Amino acid sequence: LSAHFSPSGTTCYITSDMFYIEVQLETDGNVMDVKLAHLGDTPEHDSNCFFFFSCRTKNYDAFGKILEDLSNLYQIPGNRQMKAKVYLALQALEKDIYSISLLARTQDVNRVTEVLHGKVGHLVPRNGGTPMNIEFYISPYQVLEAELDPGSHVCGTKAVVTAEGTDMFHRLPLVPLLVDPQAGGDSNLASLPLIDEFSMDLPAFFVLKFHQPIPMSSSSIEQIERLTGIHNLNANKKNHLVSGIQITGLKLAPLYELIVQSALKEKDSEDLSTHTSCFFVSLPDCPKHCYFINKGSEKSDLAGALVSKIPFSHPKCVPDVIEILRHQVAYNSLISSCVSEKHMNEGDSEPLYFEVVPHKSTSFCVFFLHPVTENLACVIIDVITSRDIQCHLHLHPQDPTLNSSDDLITRAVKRCMSVPVVMRAICRNAAKVKADS
Repeated sequence: LSAHFSPSGTTCYITSDMFYIEVQLETDGNVMDVKLAHLGDTPEHDSNCFFFFSCRTKNYDAFGKILEDLSNLYQIPGNRQMKAKVYLALQALEKDIYSISLLARTQDVNRVTEVLHGKVGHLVPRNGGTPMNIEFYISPYQVLEAELDPGSHVCGTKAVVTAEGTDMFHRLPLVPLLVDPQAGGDSNLASLPLIDEFSMDLPAFFVLKFHQPIPMSSSSIEQIERLTGIHNLNANKKNHLVSGIQITGLKLAPLYELIVQSALKEKDSEDLSTHTSCFFVSLPDCPKHCYFINKGSEKSDLAGALVSKIPFSHPKCVPDVIEILRHQVAYNSLISSCVSEKHMNEGDSEPLYFEVVPHKSTSFCVFFLHPVTENLACVIIDVITSRDIQCHLHLHPQDPTLNSSDDLITRAVKRCMSVPVVMRAICRNAAKVKADS
């Protein structure tokens, strides 16, 4: 990047090979306007005011971040023309994703509904160098937090949409591919073929990039691999489809260990050993809960990896990828609800003990002692999708009921997405059974 002023000193130009920014100043030095132009384009006013306000308020950190994001758009191998083609491909992708976001969408939809149910979540278009942003999951507790504090802006799990340079060539669209998508209409997507007229082999691919790596099961990764087959060129320069998530350093580990590690990082408790398996959770009007999390091994069916980005080459795969991500994050949220940085203190009453054990790829068990017979009882929580969860309470055939039906437990899990809150409700109902007995 380089910068220079006009002879009058009232215009500052920040330039690179691929774009330039024009900052127009008043005679007293205040910012009057900011314009951005990419290679071959005419300068346009900063419509969303990101540049303008960061300059006007002298927020140079924000201004520098926008410049960094702009520069990152063009970190692509090749000459200026090649970089410009990748930018053109990114623009085409963004138009298609925006069109997808309008499918089956009503005009009065609120943000939370769009996050949880929208075809691609809640979408914020790219502005200048700030990439397109997709928010695709938000927990019930985050929704409650936002409702209790209307002035706050609670953020769910997000991904940014951008392009990255690669050593290999990939077939990317240069024009929007979706054919006549209708807002609010049918969700089936027809698209143009990736022929030379509409696409080009470029040293880049598109990526969904996460703010924090997401622990993902091997089965979720494999599902995404099947969706995001990447067109590239082999040594004979013939187009073929390579299936797989091209992420360097994708290291398998026990999924639950990765979920615990991420949960502790989110709680700023990285000083706690990620090898810890015992966590104390405090809830109002209840003894502390002690959760033992059985993490399994990296060789089991419940191995996983931390995924920081997902490469792809076609817009049609984005809704299905988002749905898999929602499913995984919902599952992770339930396991994470058992993770805490709290400790037992002197004077605390005896905690209630639970063990969380992987069951199948989408389900897990919570074991606890029946309060009357002290036989083991178990709740199986099956996260079928991010919106479809089924729970089943299993007791010894001769043990008395706990007054908690499968339907009651299922509704409680969906409402709060917190294992400790649900187990507190079950234990309260169980206490009534014990008192009656």
